Amino acid sequence: MRILIARLNHETNTFSPVPTPLAAFEPAWDEAAYRAQKGMRTAMSAFIEQAERLGATLVTPVSAAANPSGPVQAQAYDALCGRIVAAAPGCDAILLDLHGAMVAENSADGEGELLARLRAAAPGVPIGVALDLHANLTPKIVEHADVIVGFKTYPHVDMYETGEHAGRLLLAMLQGQGGCTVRWRQLPLMSHTLRSTTLNGAMQRAVAAARAAEREGLAAVSVFAGFALADIAAPCVSVVVTGAASPEGARAAQAAADRIAEQIWASRGQFVYRSEPLHESLARARQLAEGAERPVLLLDHGDNCMSGGTCDTMDVLQAALAQGLEDIAVGPLCDPQAVDELVRAGQDARVRIALGNKVPLASLGIARQPVVLSGTVRAISDGEYTVSGPTYTGQRCGMGRTVLFDTGKAQIVVTERTHEPWDLGVFGCVGVDPRAHRFLLLKSRMYCRPVFEPLAAALVECDSPGVTSSDYALFPFTAVRRPVYPLDAI
Repeated sequence: MRILIARLNHETNTFSPVPTPLAAFEPAWDEAAYRAQKGMRTAMSAFIEQAERLGATLVTPVSAAANPSGPVQAQAYDALCGRIVAAAPGCDAILLDLHGAMVAENSADGEGELLARLRAAAPGVPIGVALDLHANLTPKIVEHADVIVGFKTYPHVDMYETGEHAGRLLLAMLQGQGGCTVRWRQLPLMSHTLRSTTLNGAMQRAVAAARAAEREGLAAVSVFAGFALADIAAPCVSVVVTGAASPEGARAAQAAADRIAEQIWASRGQFVYRSEPLHESLARARQLAEGAERPVLLLDHGDNCMSGGTCDTMDVLQAALAQGLEDIAVGPLCDPQAVDELVRAGQDARVRIALGNKVPLASLGIARQPVVLSGTVRAISDGEYTVSGPTYTGQRCGMGRTVLFDTGKAQIVVTERTHEPWDLGVFGCVGVDPRAHRFLLLKSRMYCRPVFEPLAAALVECDSPGVTSSDYALFPFTAVRRPVYPLDAI
């Protein structure tokens, strides 16, 4: 038995100025792809372990993942998809670890087009797909997959378990235990990422309903929040059910998808995030810090690289300093030009430097000047660390050359690469203990929370005008099918 197993992950923010060439994916090919994923906590890793338990021959053409950014360059998309499609003929099953919200220069439906190509190259071969909770489902994805299972957590801590679930269903088909059918319902609802957490609210209740439907006998029930920062036809909420391949199974699957979708629509207002003005957020943070023994966590969610942000906007830091906040640990702030200048100045050097605001946000019509700050170079490092968990546990991360720049009121971790604060290592690599500061300013929405929130006295979400802002009025949507909530009052 030959099983094709591959990973291709990208969440595309079509408004992001960050390019997405092939190099951004850092692809591993063939045997190297197997080694890169073996033993990891990803869906592809789960596929590998399941196939090996069956004694199958594994075909692993690629493992490739890029941080969210702008549309994938056409050459990169074709190279990555081409390797997967070329490996399909002669395989008995296909298991894919995908994101579900990829947009390429030559395809607005990256995953759907890939699945259609696979169907053409290997007709009749069953295809199982594990998807991110923020996938933008399309008719092509649903039509060309036999099994679809999505993450049930955000922050995403069930990537491996999702792969295990999808793999179990598809491999059961191979062993003659019955086929599967996929049914779905999509809503005209563009959710906000900060309202897609499964820790509370309407999304938590929707996922609870999905789990209940699985306990009642359906093979897999997934709620997809969608990724609304993609200017495509329907970057919207979907419910997808994998059921038994029989008339009764199909009816039960569709009924469950409709029932959960109606529950979501009834609470659609709870999927909308309404930001408070930045000056009010920071004033509240200042009050929360009074007498606190632990730092107050400030999340700059308008510039988060895991949604396509540049990680170089300065609005929140500037506003915090203007309001008199002090003892702020900041990071990571991406400014390769500043890193080069600071490294050349050397450790302990006093430097006056223009920092941040160097990447124009052309799609939003925003271009700002860098902020001139004076300070001391406290530490220089290679920016590498190992994630301690719970997301991407054990993965080795690199931020490029990394400098700790101390202005007196703020200690800023400046990096060559955009980077999500997955772990305390983003500060530890330059000798900073974030627990020792009064405020902790991170460019993050959700992924930092399992690690940093337990260390904090309080958490304050700080909105800023960037390409990951929750203010949809900033974004010139042209391709989205209307009417859609909350852009339209429906």
